[in-house]
Amino acid sequence: MSRFERVSVIGLGYIGLPTSAVFADNGVEVIGVDVNAAAVDGINAGRPHFIEPELDVLLRKVVERGKLRATLVPEPADAFIVAVPTPFKDGFVPDLSYIEAAADAISPVLAKGNLLVLESTSPVGATEQFSKWLAERRPDLSFPHQAGEMSDIRVAHCPERVLPGQILREVVENDRVIGGITRKCAQAALSLYRIFVKGDCHLTDARSAEMAKLTENAFRDVNIAFANELSLICDQLRINVWELIRLANLHPRVNILRPGPGVGGHCIAVDPWFIVAGDPVNSRLIQTARQVNNSKPDFVVQKVKAHCATLKQPVVACLGLSYKANVDDMRESPAVEIVEHLARDNVAELLLVEPHVNTLPKKLAAAGLKLWDFDRAIEQANILLLLVDHRSFLNVDRDVIKGKIVIDTCGAW
Repeated sequence: MSRFERVSVIGLGYIGLPTSAVFADNGVEVIGVDVNAAAVDGINAGRPHFIEPELDVLLRKVVERGKLRATLVPEPADAFIVAVPTPFKDGFVPDLSYIEAAADAISPVLAKGNLLVLESTSPVGATEQFSKWLAERRPDLSFPHQAGEMSDIRVAHCPERVLPGQILREVVENDRVIGGITRKCAQAALSLYRIFVKGDCHLTDARSAEMAKLTENAFRDVNIAFANELSLICDQLRINVWELIRLANLHPRVNILRPGPGVGGHCIAVDPWFIVAGDPVNSRLIQTARQVNNSKPDFVVQKVKAHCATLKQPVVACLGLSYKANVDDMRESPAVEIVEHLARDNVAELLLVEPHVNTLPKKLAAAGLKLWDFDRAIEQANILLLLVDHRSFLNVDRDVIKGKIVIDTCGAW
């Protein structure tokens, strides 16, 4: 029998809740903790507070079996997994306040022999800082940054590596990088993840594990920036960027990504800044990629404004608000940023279409905007702004959009 009979997951968002459900489905008693009372109540009723394929079915099953329970306050457990947000503050400085708050919440219930795993994507050194915060609050226990392999508490870092829309499959099948503050910390975390992970688990130190996750997302950000920069150049040179990329990718060793309206989500748009914060002098390419991708929404806004200026009464159907296709996640979404800018400048009547949500972000709702049905918005608008290539948008009737101005930021039409 695993020595991890009870696991507590701190933070029941896009990573924490699926992780909790998978642990529970593998026979572990799971205590999920979140500060959102409505989310806690919904989870205890078997209802997730966000959309992820098959999560509702799995959550209902493990809750009904009594294997998963959510609460606002941490309880004693054998292992604690921290999956809280790690945004950045002004100046792109990493904000570790949620991790420190987790340390505050967990510390009263810690006991000798416990394992703590930080899953939150973090700047290098955050796992050690987490250990130090815990040590400050529990001087009666020893931690690995103090006592090494002889510590009472084990602390490790195991960043998530999943794709929204496929989380339940990837959290089980993907390889994991597990970094311990000490070797025994990494081995303890390996024993925990072996409960459900079918992919290979690669042990390393905590700092390398932190940097590995940041590197994965910075690599993708740089490659996306190349595609986005190409789209800007092609616009100036009157070249179809989608055709250009198709032709260039015929080379057996070239695989250019597709440009878009920008980069969003909780990882790629954020994590590279953690590398920059750690070494701003040598991260020149990473900084430039961030600047290129951050500038793309404004490029789209200017294109829309130019077309609106040609019409007496411009009506723009803004198609898609999530940061990527076929999900409801709007974190750091360039589509939302573009719509906010257009609304602020009052350039046209805006008809918002996002089939994966029922409510708009507060800023958009406060601007008097509302959600529209796709077909009605297409009919009413004279400018169609495709911001996200949702499956439901792809099979548009060409006769219906004939004669309308189309601004396709995804290359889907």
